[in-house]
Amino acid sequence: MHHFHLKGGELHVEGVLVDALAEKYGTPLYVYSAQTFQDHFNRLDQALSGIDHLICYALKANSNLAVLSELARLGAGFDIVSGGELQRVLKAGGKVSQSTFAGVGKTRAEIELALKKGIYALIAESEAELAFINEVAGSLGMQAPVAVRVNPNIDAHTHAKITTGTYENKFGIAFERIPEVYRVAAKKKHLRLRGVQMHIGSQITSAAPFVAAVKKIIPLARELKNSYGIEFLDIGGGLGIVYDPALESGSESWWKKQKNPPLTPAEYGRRIIPLVASLGLKILVEPGRFICANAGILVSEVLYIKKTGRKNFVIVDGGMNDLIRPALYESWHQIVPLQKKSGLHGGVIKSDVVGPVCESGDVFCKDRPLPRLKAGDRIAFMSAGAYGFVMASNYNSRPRPAEILVDGTKVLLARGRENFNDLIRGEHVR
Repeated sequence: MHHFHLKGGELHVEGVLVDALAEKYGTPLYVYSAQTFQDHFNRLDQALSGIDHLICYALKANSNLAVLSELARLGAGFDIVSGGELQRVLKAGGKVSQSTFAGVGKTRAEIELALKKGIYALIAESEAELAFINEVAGSLGMQAPVAVRVNPNIDAHTHAKITTGTYENKFGIAFERIPEVYRVAAKKKHLRLRGVQMHIGSQITSAAPFVAAVKKIIPLARELKNSYGIEFLDIGGGLGIVYDPALESGSESWWKKQKNPPLTPAEYGRRIIPLVASLGLKILVEPGRFICANAGILVSEVLYIKKTGRKNFVIVDGGMNDLIRPALYESWHQIVPLQKKSGLHGGVIKSDVVGPVCESGDVFCKDRPLPRLKAGDRIAFMSAGAYGFVMASNYNSRPRPAEILVDGTKVLLARGRENFNDLIRGEHVR
């Protein structure tokens, strides 16, 4: 579900014409829908309303301050993985006291900052890290609230680069080691065992992996509660989204018509709540992509059409430095002309949409049937609100795009476009 729609043959975001935003702010350009962020958060919140729960939005998916402030107003906690993300939560008005700090390589400075700002829990991912957190907390004269990340060795059957819950991955501590790890940690006077956590991967579109993981961890969580008084079970994130719906299908009715419908929040809640309801623990979830992916698009302008006899190349001004997912994950994004009249009289042609970056991998799609576009046409890469701008870079000395947040008819320049001076800030000529 999202609030991008065609009206009069032109793409709109809520009540605003996307082409007008591109004309004013230039391209490439990220455009976000505030209503979509709100709807997705509220749907998940409602789906979990039968249990004591906290939604900790995963900043790594989209960390723009305007986005974070929207979610903070809705009551979100936050899942952070760096000191920089923690400071973004503070700047956006979020509550660190409702946030968790994960990641396998926390530094002393990050741990100190988190403790001083009142983090809800540090998620420890190794025995060495637990010992280090105890040392840091002791140096501050504090007790650190911690939870251990359990690696349940369950394969979520998603892309190899975004699976996290097997023993082949760097995350967490092996399931079999957890009782001993908690026994040792309980003796460290500067640690407070507050909970237990797991996360098995991203873009999961079936309930089965979630159910298997939760079923596996429930007896362990119950044992830890009885032995150490933990207060929460964090079952991670990973709820997937649809990357290729028809543009006009932003409603529940579309989901119900699919032969293999994606996992909805309602179904997720229906499958998970009965498993955890009797634990007497607060249940934390860490959605990222589900909240923001379909809430954003990347707008790009066609620079050239290049024909090679075998290929029709559509060369656009957005590149892999702006949206790296297709190059990194072989991901699929729906591509929509901002104006339906684009290519209207030229039919459809199989095209490779490519960027200007000097890499063969700077390709958004290959041999995809698309309208016969021409130079000057503008297109939108849909479902680009997650792992889009946050993974953007300045490769080839390219400034990063501007970000726009639309709420109804209100337009906020959430982040200005970088310029050359931004690129060289901090550099010095000998």
